[in-house]
Amino acid sequence: MNIVQKFKETAFSVLPVMVIVFVLGVTAAPLGINLMLRFLLGGLLLIAGLTVFLIGVDIGILPLGEMCGSELTKKRNLPLLLVSAFFMGFLVTAAEPDIQVLADQVRSVFSLVNKRLLVMMISAGVGLFITLGLLRTVLHFSLKIILALSYIVVFILAFIGPRSFVGIGFDSGGATTGPMTVPFIMSLGLGVSAVRTKTGHSDENSLSDSFGLTGMASVGPVLAVLLYGFVLSHHAVTPSPVSVSGSEFSAVQGIPVFMQVFPFVLKEAALSLIPIILLFIVFQFSMLHMPPYQVKRMITGFLYSFAGLVIFLTGVNGGFMEAGRTLGALLGIQAVQNGGWWTVLLVCTGLLIGAVVVCAEPAVWVLTDQVESLSGGTIKRKVLLIFLAGGAAAAIGLAMIRAVSGFSLMYILIPGYAVALLLMPFCPKIFTGIAFDSGGVASGPISSTFVLSFTLGAAQAGGNRGDIFGVIALIAMMPLIAIQIFGLVFSYKKGDIGK
Repeated sequence: MNIVQKFKETAFSVLPVMVIVFVLGVTAAPLGINLMLRFLLGGLLLIAGLTVFLIGVDIGILPLGEMCGSELTKKRNLPLLLVSAFFMGFLVTAAEPDIQVLADQVRSVFSLVNKRLLVMMISAGVGLFITLGLLRTVLHFSLKIILALSYIVVFILAFIGPRSFVGIGFDSGGATTGPMTVPFIMSLGLGVSAVRTKTGHSDENSLSDSFGLTGMASVGPVLAVLLYGFVLSHHAVTPSPVSVSGSEFSAVQGIPVFMQVFPFVLKEAALSLIPIILLFIVFQFSMLHMPPYQVKRMITGFLYSFAGLVIFLTGVNGGFMEAGRTLGALLGIQAVQNGGWWTVLLVCTGLLIGAVVVCAEPAVWVLTDQVESLSGGTIKRKVLLIFLAGGAAAAIGLAMIRAVSGFSLMYILIPGYAVALLLMPFCPKIFTGIAFDSGGVASGPISSTFVLSFTLGAAQAGGNRGDIFGVIALIAMMPLIAIQIFGLVFSYKKGDIGK
C-alpha cells in the first residue's frame, strides 16, 4: 500500500486543472472569493478522497475481482462464470463514483430522470457486456466483429431515439470506466486469462485477448441509457430550467456548504458500497474461503473505499463542479455575445484541459504500463500518451465549439465512429483492443466532474438546453481513432500491416 504514490497520482491528475481554473477565475472569468475558496477546498478534498478510495480499491476490491475471476474459471463452469460476471459488473458499476456524479448532473438538467433507475440501467449494461467480453475471451470470438456489430446497434437506437439522450448515453459509456470499474474489470480479466494460460489455453492470440474487455464494457451503458430514453420519451421529457451553477446546494454560501452536503454523500456512498460488501460475503462463504487475516485486509479495504468515496463526493458537490459550471458559463456567455478572442479562449481552454486531463488520469497510466509490459517494451507508453493526449484535446476543443454553436452531437459521433470502425480491419488486433480500452480509461474522475460541468455551463450559456451532454462521449471516442492510427504507423514501420 503506497500512500505517497497514490497521492502523487491523484494530485498530478487534479492540480493542473485547479491551476487553469485559478488563473481564469481571477482574470478572464472572475469567480468571486466565495466560489474560488469552495473550489480550492473541493479540489483538495477530491485529491484526498480519491487517494484514500484508490488505496481501498487496491486492498479490497482489486484482489476480490482477481480471485473471483480465477476461482470461477477454475471451476470450468461457463454458465456460472457468465452469471457471476454479470452480477459483479453490475454491483461494481453501481459503486462507481463517476457514475454517481454523472447521474446527479443528468438529474439536474432532466428532473423526470430517476437517478437510481438510471444508475441501475447503466450498471446492467456494464454487467451484460462484461459477460459478453469474457465469453469472447473464453471462446476466442473476434473482438473486431463484436465491437462493429455492437456499435451498429447503438447508432440505430441513437437515430430513432430521443435526441437529448444520445449525449447522455455516450457519456455514460465513458464515465462508467472510472477508478472503481477499470481496476476491477482488468483484475477480473487477468484472473480469467491467468487460469487459461496455466491450463494450456495460451496461444499466439493471448496477447491480443488481454485487451478489449474495458472497451466492451463501455458499449453496454450506451445501449441501456438509449433504451431508458425510449421509455421516458413517452412522458415528454424536457430539460428543467437550470441556474448557472446548477447545484442544489448553491444557495448555501461559503465553507458551510461542505457540511450541508455531507449527510447526502454519506448516504450515497453507503448505498454504493453495500452491494460490493454483500458480493464479498456471498463469494467468501461459497467459493473463496479466505483465511481470517485476508478477510480482515479486505474489510480494511472496504472501509478505506467508503471513507475515500465520502470525501471525494463531498469535494465534488461542495464546490468543484459548481466552479466548473460557472467558469464555463462565464466564458460561454462572452463567446456567444462577443465572439472573437473569447471563442478562441474557450476553445483553447478546452484543448489545454483535454491534454492535461488524459495525461494525468491514473487509469491511463495503469493501461499504458500494462501495454508496455505485455508487449515487451515494443509499444512505448510515452508514444501512447502523446496520441491519447492529442485525441482528448481535440475532443474537448470540439465540445467547446459545439457548446457555443449548438450543432448536433451526431455530426461528430457518426463520422468519428465510422472512421474508428473502418480502421479496424487494417489495424493489428492488439491495437484495436488497446484503442477501445483507451477510450474507456481516458474519461475519468476529472472528466465526469469538472470537464462535464464546464461544458454544461458553456452550453447553457449559449442557449442550448436539451442536446448539451456528450463531452465525455467525445473524450472516449477520440482514442479509438488516435490509437488505431498509431497501430497502423507501428505496423507500417514493422512491415506487417494487416496482421
